[in-house]
Amino acid sequence: MHITGSLLLYDLNDRLGGKGEPVKSLSAQYPDIRRVMREGYVRYAFTRFGVPYVVSIHCLDSTPRPRRLACREAYPVAERFLKALRIAGGQPSRLRRDIASVSAERPATASADFTYRPSGDIVANSGYHKQAGRTDLTVYSQIRFPLAKATAFVHSQSFGKRADQYPWQDSFCEARSFEVGQCASGFGHQGQDIRPAACPPNQDGGEPCDPKRQAIVAVRDGVVIRSPGQQGVTLQVNTQTEHIRFRYMHMNPSAMDADGLLNGRRVTEGAKIGVVSNYLDHPNGTTRHLHFDVQVFTRDGWLWVNPYTTLVSAYERLIRGRGREIGPEPPAAAAVAHARPEDVIQRLDPHEGGGN
Repeated sequence: MHITGSLLLYDLNDRLGGKGEPVKSLSAQYPDIRRVMREGYVRYAFTRFGVPYVVSIHCLDSTPRPRRLACREAYPVAERFLKALRIAGGQPSRLRRDIASVSAERPATASADFTYRPSGDIVANSGYHKQAGRTDLTVYSQIRFPLAKATAFVHSQSFGKRADQYPWQDSFCEARSFEVGQCASGFGHQGQDIRPAACPPNQDGGEPCDPKRQAIVAVRDGVVIRSPGQQGVTLQVNTQTEHIRFRYMHMNPSAMDADGLLNGRRVTEGAKIGVVSNYLDHPNGTTRHLHFDVQVFTRDGWLWVNPYTTLVSAYERLIRGRGREIGPEPPAAAAVAHARPEDVIQRLDPHEGGGN
C-alpha cells in the first residue's frame, strides 16, 4: 500500500491522465475520488484540503499469485484503508501555478567522440507489437550521471548487438511485459540500460580499474526506499521544485543489505551506493549493466518517464563535452512536461549549445 500527497504535480503529455471511474462507496467521504489502473497498480486519486493524493496497491489484472494480489482482491483492501483514513490539515499556504520550461545548460565545447541517436529511436521492431518508440526531449532533473566514471554506453541489452561503443540508443519503449503509459503500446522497458566501458590500460600509475567493481553513485541528494532483500533501490527527491524518484537495478541485494542501503538512509549526490553487477532474481541472471529509470508524481500517482534525454544531459556534464545527435531527424517534440507549483523541467535542445 502506497499513499502520496503533493501540491507539486508533473503535468505530462499523457493520453491516459485524469481518467478513471467513480467509487460510489467512498464518494461521501471523498467527493472527487476516482479509481484507475495505471502501470500495474490500482490507484485511488482524490483531493483533500486542496492537495492531490493517490493511494495505490501493486496488483495483477489476472489470477492472484503468491505475495501478489489480483486487482479485484486489492479493491476492498484499498477501500477499507481509505474509509479509515483521516487527513488533518488546512489549505496550502500558496496557490498552485504553472511554471514555464527552460532549456537545459550544455557544455560549450563539443565532445570529440560522444554521439547519440534521437530520443524515441529504438532498435527496429523492438517495440511491443513492433511499435516505434516515443520522443521525449525533457530533462526531468539536472542529475549527476549514475556511473562514477566515463566512458559509459546506453544500449538495449535485449535486442540487437550489445556493442560497447557510441552512439547511444534509446530503449525506453522496447518490448517488455511492464505497463508503461508513456509508450504507444502501453508496455515498455521502463528505463535505460547503462554499461561501463572496459577498463583502460593503467598508464598513469593511478588507481587500477577493477571491471567487477565499477562504482554506481547517487544522482542527487535524497532518501533511500528499499527493504532488505530487494534487488532494486529507489532514491526519492522531495524539494520545493522536485518530486521525483530514481531507481537502480541489478546490484546484488546481499551487498546492498551489508552496506545498509535501506529505507530512510540519506545519501548525497555523487556518493557511492554500489557497483555495476548482473543480478536478476539470482546472480548472473542478466548481463553486467545498470538499469536506471525515473518516476514523477502526477495526478494519477507515480508514473514512469523516459530518462534518456536526462542521461544525455548528465553525461555531457560528466565528460564536459557536448554530444552530437546522429541519425534521422527526430520527430516533433512532445509537449514539455512541467510541474506545479514551482518545478522547473528543462529541455535539451539537440541543436543549441548553452541555455538559460
